[in-house]
Amino acid sequence: MQELLQNLVGVTNDFLWSKLLIIMLVFSGLYFTFKSKFVQFRMLKEMVRVLMEGRTSSKDHVSPFQAFCIGMAARVGTGNITGIAIAIALGGPGAVFWMWIISIISSASSFIESTLAQVYKVKDKNGFRGGPSYYMEKGLNKRWMGVFFSILITLSFGLVFNSVQSNTVSIAFENSFGANRLTLGIIMAIAFAAIIFGGVKRIAKMAEYKVMVLAVLYIGCALFVVITNITKMPEVLSLIVKNAFGLQQIAGGSIGAALMNGVKRGLFSNEAGMGSAPNVAATATTSHPVKQGLIQAFGVLTDTLIVCTSTAFIILLSDAWKKPGLEGIALTQAALSEHVGSWASGCLAIFIFLFGFGALIGNYYYGETNIRFLNTNKVWLIIYRASVLAMIIFGSVAKIQVVWDMADLFMGFMVIVNLIAILLLSKVAFAALQDYVKQKKAGKDPVFYKDSIEGIENVECWEYSEEDSTSKIAN
Repeated sequence: MQELLQNLVGVTNDFLWSKLLIIMLVFSGLYFTFKSKFVQFRMLKEMVRVLMEGRTSSKDHVSPFQAFCIGMAARVGTGNITGIAIAIALGGPGAVFWMWIISIISSASSFIESTLAQVYKVKDKNGFRGGPSYYMEKGLNKRWMGVFFSILITLSFGLVFNSVQSNTVSIAFENSFGANRLTLGIIMAIAFAAIIFGGVKRIAKMAEYKVMVLAVLYIGCALFVVITNITKMPEVLSLIVKNAFGLQQIAGGSIGAALMNGVKRGLFSNEAGMGSAPNVAATATTSHPVKQGLIQAFGVLTDTLIVCTSTAFIILLSDAWKKPGLEGIALTQAALSEHVGSWASGCLAIFIFLFGFGALIGNYYYGETNIRFLNTNKVWLIIYRASVLAMIIFGSVAKIQVVWDMADLFMGFMVIVNLIAILLLSKVAFAALQDYVKQKKAGKDPVFYKDSIEGIENVECWEYSEEDSTSKIAN
């Protein structure tokens, strides 16, 4: 029975992730790109400006920068190290090119979903919350759709993916330091409990520090590798482009394999269109929904074009990728060892801990906000938190291939549901973008109100304040 279930899940996942979902994600990304007039290109400078503007925060609010960091904490997981290595091993160097292309295209999808999350967010005693479940209920008037999505994302990200993260971390530490996996799992669970029981603001603060440390350490390591091998860079870049279009067959990486693996790993890495990042985008306190949409779109570009590319260059500037039988974390470890010495294995284990523990933070919050959508009773939140901690310990010692396959299945359905919703609601995001651009051209710092877009309903958090009303009358 178990074997039959595993085969059924495997066949379904193969259809979803090798055909249907790639077509849907690429099509929707292109549609959003053209309809937004290439927002990811023409507003790149504005993305950086808004991100820097959003760094100021208070103890009472989650800043736009902190919301960006929570989203990055979930995006920048162990897949940025292992996933890219797998893509290169299976698809050749050309997979890196298609990974770049899909990140650029899908950043428009991230802009749409995160802008919608801000428009339809709700307020509670802890601040703001929102995401796909909320814009499905309020924007589409389909609570059943939101309930279905909440269940899928809670199972996928909140529980199963956290066990996968702890599994990867524990294996890396066991290989490098001989650490006991169960002991490490318990330590991780205790440390994580101190964070999640502190609420979203503590989660935001932890994510903010983690992403900054990660950026300095991992990207700095990649820069060292690139600088010390700078004469090889033209050759590597040429290799990537030629292999992407089948002009040079290397390690069996045909154009089909390069494209498929580059697209799949790019989508898995940046999560654009999956409906995960909007859950944290909604928590930010900002003057206009488009600001957070721009910030999250920038997060997609940062994740793939900087962090994933760092892994790709570490691997391709070595000879390790040419050796048969090496893939995943073993390939990245072998490549880094060529560059910096045998101690790289332990160093990489620490990087994986930073990646993995940070992903736990983001993944957990995706589940929390959706638990609150399903039921506001605190008992359910406590049960969820206990389940997350149990899955961290379980994942640290288990072989979880079947569970991972089930998570892929749930996430596949989650993507389908979210893409349908944002395609139906995209006109709201486009109207918000037009309002933002109009105010910018008038020399204003854009401010959004519920009547800024004609005809939208069920918007709770964009009322006029007394100060706003006085200013409007004066003008």
